[in-house]
Amino acid sequence: MITDADVERWLREDVGHHDVTNQVPGETVGRLVAKESGLVAGLEAASAVFGYLGVDLESRLDDGERVDLGDEILAVSGPAREVLRGERVAVNLVGHASGVATATRRAVDAARSESESVRIAATRKTTPGLRGLEKRAVVAGGGDTHRLDLSHMVMVKDNHVAELGLEGAVARFRERVSFATKIEVEVESVADAPRAAEAGADVVLLDNMTPEAVSDAVAALETYPHVLAETSGGITLESVPAYAATGVDVISMGSLTHSATSLDCSFRTGE
Repeated sequence: MITDADVERWLREDVGHHDVTNQVPGETVGRLVAKESGLVAGLEAASAVFGYLGVDLESRLDDGERVDLGDEILAVSGPAREVLRGERVAVNLVGHASGVATATRRAVDAARSESESVRIAATRKTTPGLRGLEKRAVVAGGGDTHRLDLSHMVMVKDNHVAELGLEGAVARFRERVSFATKIEVEVESVADAPRAAEAGADVVLLDNMTPEAVSDAVAALETYPHVLAETSGGITLESVPAYAATGVDVISMGSLTHSATSLDCSFRTGE
């Protein structure tokens, strides 16, 4: 949920202490227009910004809908000063979120060329302060949010294994979590995949493995039908089909949020 505090922080960052450029009298109208094709997202954030400023907004599209060059995404009307104060923040939020949604949809489409069931998921590699925006954009693109924060699932990583051992780490965290909390165990070898499942993992993360190794690990987990197999680590749009073909349940990609290129948008007033 986007709060007034979020909007205040965004506007304070952009407006600063002595805004002269936006001191324009009267009323105006404006519209946000796509300058390239993609999926739109971040409209809730744009609405929150303009709503906070007392500017009327009408969305032409919903999150997840496709836009092409020249398509109008939203229209606003209100005091010129407030429209101008909000336009850059809104453009940045919508452009960034739309870039995440577009990157996610491309990855989902690439995965669907090999598998109808595999999920494309984001990670916690998000921009501080913008995780909610980015995770919603992933959903708009057809992806899965994965963990929203550390409390959503326990992930046993290599540093935990180094300190406690694989079985010891799983046992320790199992004692401390709710029955409703899943435990995921990160492994980097095919042999460790069934070990993690046997230790009590709900999800086995096959990290930094080739598609061939992931395929072998998925086969090794077939005797544990309750365990989900996930893979991550440097997976690109080009390599998604190869990983989707392994039979893995989830493909996680940090690039969906930390490397997505913003969708090019333009805000035009007085038209």
